[in-house]
Amino acid sequence: MKKKLVALGLSLMAFLLIAMPQINATADQTENKVDIMFLHDTHSHLNMFTTVEGNETVSMGGFSRIKTLINAQKAENPDTLLLDAGDFSMGTLVQVVYEEEAAELRMLGELGIDATVLGNHEFDYKAKGLSNMLNAAVDSGDTLPSLLLCNMDWDAMKKSGMTDDQKLIWDAFEKYGVKDYIVVNKGGVDIAILGVFGEDAEDCVAQCPVTFEDPVEAVKETVADIKANEDVDMIVCVSHCGTVENEDKSEDEILAKEVPELDLIISGHSHTRLDEPIKHGNTYIVSCAEYGKYLGDLSMTQNGAGRWNIVEYDLVPVTMDIEPDAKTQEVVDRFLSSVNEKYLAQFGYTKDQVLCTNEVQFSQLKDLYNIHEEMNLGSLIADAYTYAVENADTGDDTAVLMSVAPSGTIRDTYPLGNITVENVFNSFSLGIGEDGIPGYPLISVYLTGKELKLAAEIDASISDLMTTARLYTDGLYWHYNPNRMILNRVTEVYIVDSKGNRIELEDDKLYRVVTDFYSSQMLGGVTDMSYGLLSLIPKFKDGTPIERYEDAVIKVDGKELKAWQAIAQYMESFADTNGDGVPNVPQVYATKEGRKVVEDSTNIMDLIKNPNMFTYIIIGVVAVLIVLLVLLYLGFRKISRKYGIITKIREMKTIFNKVKKVVKKIKK
Repeated sequence: MKKKLVALGLSLMAFLLIAMPQINATADQTENKVDIMFLHDTHSHLNMFTTVEGNETVSMGGFSRIKTLINAQKAENPDTLLLDAGDFSMGTLVQVVYEEEAAELRMLGELGIDATVLGNHEFDYKAKGLSNMLNAAVDSGDTLPSLLLCNMDWDAMKKSGMTDDQKLIWDAFEKYGVKDYIVVNKGGVDIAILGVFGEDAEDCVAQCPVTFEDPVEAVKETVADIKANEDVDMIVCVSHCGTVENEDKSEDEILAKEVPELDLIISGHSHTRLDEPIKHGNTYIVSCAEYGKYLGDLSMTQNGAGRWNIVEYDLVPVTMDIEPDAKTQEVVDRFLSSVNEKYLAQFGYTKDQVLCTNEVQFSQLKDLYNIHEEMNLGSLIADAYTYAVENADTGDDTAVLMSVAPSGTIRDTYPLGNITVENVFNSFSLGIGEDGIPGYPLISVYLTGKELKLAAEIDASISDLMTTARLYTDGLYWHYNPNRMILNRVTEVYIVDSKGNRIELEDDKLYRVVTDFYSSQMLGGVTDMSYGLLSLIPKFKDGTPIERYEDAVIKVDGKELKAWQAIAQYMESFADTNGDGVPNVPQVYATKEGRKVVEDSTNIMDLIKNPNMFTYIIIGVVAVLIVLLVLLYLGFRKISRKYGIITKIREMKTIFNKVKKVVKKIKK
């Protein structure tokens, strides 16, 4: 009998050893797994481009190379989900045919993107531009991605009576078929995808024509709808909210915490490169930088609780060693072919025209946000504004005291070697003028000396909180100590004339300031955002406040002077220092010029010298708070003595301690 049992046991073990691999294989085959590739903030970078990465001039990106990577992934898993998180437009010369040809959205369709969301830059050409682009995309007959946006507040707009701009966008949304969410099936997994537009993104839209709901509340409602009406395995959000270092202000992190049902957030807007996903609860957040430099690639598997784990994650560099997909490149080339004829010809330029040769290492774009000091990239652009205005017949012969280029308007840096018209346009590719021609124009305003001092203080005190507001200037120089009290960090501010002479500012005198159209509106908005505490009021030459900024646009021969055009003209003016017939970037840009000097001192005398009115205001507020706290404390003591509150609290504490001792004895 024992022999039979042993034989039976051995047979059973042999069966299990043979069957186990098959059982495991079956388990692997039935395990829910989803492969996802993603992009965001491609900003019209359909073609490969030259930029600076890690202090090296490199060529990166290009939808044809991205398509090659997608094709390779699709060969392994045809059910790979492809997503984009907005700001697919505005950043290269391709954007000049945004309205007529909808190149960016159609190219996302060419890549096979399943769904995208609008970003703030899709509104750069205003309501008319957005509606025309959406209509052109549909009329093309091309395959297009689903466009998702759950927090457009149409109910509020209808209730208040839709404006003409809102009706344009409504009609275009209807024609395109914009939805709050869609459900797709990938490899047997049902996935709900929704799109959302962030609060900071809305703030970045100049003269926003539409109304948005709170993104978190809208996502909560949409997820509730999905759970009530759909049977899905996964919920993914394509979000144009973004992340920042401060977790408490990081919109997509707040979204992850507030809506824990989300499995994955593709996070656009902030151009963040997340080498590792952020995770809150069971929700992952991923980002892959900007301009198609990287293609996000991840795999998720479903766990026993029904939630999803990222098991593979990579940001794949889109480099020149990747063979471009020929068919996709043909489509890109078709869109590029019309740029010279339809746009640049009116300025007397061509896309590949060399403006100058460069041997100066210019600041990287990320430096403008991460390092608060003078940057040669910002200095050159500000200098260009001054040059172009003072060398043109603009109808105002007043000398330009200051030109300013905020970091948020600068979109790319300049490479070593040849700098082309395309490089320059890409460095300042924002907006459209009242003339309907792409590119923000320059604008001339007047500010008092007191307001210029305040502008320097805003840069020194506020721009660390809002890095897109960092100021790079020509003409205005200042020193600041980051360790001093907020709104009293500037220790000296003055102007430097064309001969390099230092001149002190006169508080009540009006000075001419040149900037781009977008930035001029931001200057005026400072007063509103600070509730009048920080007052910057752009004015005309006669001191009249500017109410309509279009009236202050700089024109030459009746045509708007575009910001990018000013930079191109300035570069053409450089001297040919090596005799090869091509202008050279001046070596002065290889050194600091003292435009913004950081005095990083913690010496007590350096911290308290020259207090301004804001110092006294802050000290006064703190003093009042201290007095209030003291009065509250004294009042509490008086009341507590009258009613014996403190005595009763002490008695309760004594009783509590006795109970604790009894409990300990019982446990023992």
